[in-house]
Amino acid sequence: MSSTSTLAGARTAPEPALPAARRHGRRRGGPNTPRLLWLTVPSLVWFGVFSVGPLMAMFVIATLRWKGLIYDPTFVGTDNIRHVFGDPVFHDALRNSAVQVAVVIPVMIPLAFMLGYHLSTKPRGYRLLSVLYFSPGLISISITGMIFYGVLSPNGGTNGLLQAAGLDSLAHSWLADPATALPSLIAIDLWRGIGWTAVLFASRLAAVPGDVIEAARIDGAGRLRIMWQIAYPMVKDYLRTLTMLQFLWTLFTSAALILLLTKGGPGTSSTTLSYLVYEKAFSQSDLGYSQVVGVVLLLAGVAGMLLIRALLRSPEEKI
Repeated sequence: MSSTSTLAGARTAPEPALPAARRHGRRRGGPNTPRLLWLTVPSLVWFGVFSVGPLMAMFVIATLRWKGLIYDPTFVGTDNIRHVFGDPVFHDALRNSAVQVAVVIPVMIPLAFMLGYHLSTKPRGYRLLSVLYFSPGLISISITGMIFYGVLSPNGGTNGLLQAAGLDSLAHSWLADPATALPSLIAIDLWRGIGWTAVLFASRLAAVPGDVIEAARIDGAGRLRIMWQIAYPMVKDYLRTLTMLQFLWTLFTSAALILLLTKGGPGTSSTTLSYLVYEKAFSQSDLGYSQVVGVVLLLAGVAGMLLIRALLRSPEEKI
């Protein structure tokens, strides 16, 4: 009798109620519900208005003859493209941008990596070195222009040092000479970027396991071997990212420094694609021309990033 009543009670015992969160989760589909997905709408609207919108507008304006907002635009189709690609100034700007990137990136990234590795070993005074390396990146572009206008002017610091060393024949107007205007701008880019990038490398290299480095030292590996055969492969993905960022920074932001120091001259010796976009849009009021150059600049940026990604792929990614 007792066992029968126990079995009956077991049969009739109600199932324990599921927690409310689980019951609601089953009905609503968990975190991927339409109600939660609506929370992404503000960010998507922001991205569409301020990123996709201007990008599409650039392609549209490239088909117009338009002097500015107070003028009526005229549709000209591909006339702007033919005008740009037939303009010798555009070819000079394209060449100068290619030279600038081809010099800055291969010089800056290896030097910055080596300086960053040196900082990551925490030598004596490494905190002061970090501040000194990072300082050029904190100086505004206008102040940088003023500093190097004084350094590179005919009576500036560079010529003064050359004259004091008895090298008067080497002193000349660095920014006014077509042979040295672009190299001077490239040197300023390196001065601004190497130290800043080195500090970023040092912060990443600080996360490399110390026991790996110590084991390499015990095995007799020297500093250069540890740096390039141990540390470099472990931070290669980060190096690729910084290389892409510096490539885009060099390609897209050269206009401000050129405007302050050379205004694209002498002639077109220091005109880059970035500066040509500014010059045509704001000085010559030719928005269609400037946006065609902007499209070329965009395509060059995408192609350069794909090339960097292909060159700096890890062995696992290649497989």
